[in-house]
Amino acid sequence: MPVRRSLLAAALGATALLGATAAPAAAAPGARAAAAPGEYITVDPTGRIAADGTVTLSGTYRCTGATGPAFIGSSISQGTVRQQGIGGSGARCDGVEHRWQNSGKPYGQTLRPGAAHVQATVVELRRSGIILVPVFHAQTDRDITLVQS
Repeated sequence: MPVRRSLLAAALGATALLGATAAPAAAAPGARAAAAPGEYITVDPTGRIAADGTVTLSGTYRCTGATGPAFIGSSISQGTVRQQGIGGSGARCDGVEHRWQNSGKPYGQTLRPGAAHVQATVVELRRSGIILVPVFHAQTDRDITLVQS
């Protein structure tokens, strides 16, 4: 489904571009950061790293009121390794708490077991005229521990 992949790529690109310039969440690291009452995303305290370098991050989220496709974007940084996108997945903004999980290999970077920092975002692509505009439902930052899997 090339259209779905294009939408996912656009969502993740918008998340990376706008997420990097967005104001940090007011909540403490690891806390549920809400863009609207009842909306949040969390990151589990432990991430996994496979022998081939694939990183898996997970957590929970709740969002409501999306009129366009919604996605979970996540990124990780560690020591001198700058923020790297780790996968992306679809989100259901139906007001119910859901689990999310993203996996991916950092491009040109090597992560190791140990302390790392994760940013996760729920973003919707909402139609505005002929363009899709990213609408952020929730974002959080959390320090985690990567463990070998």
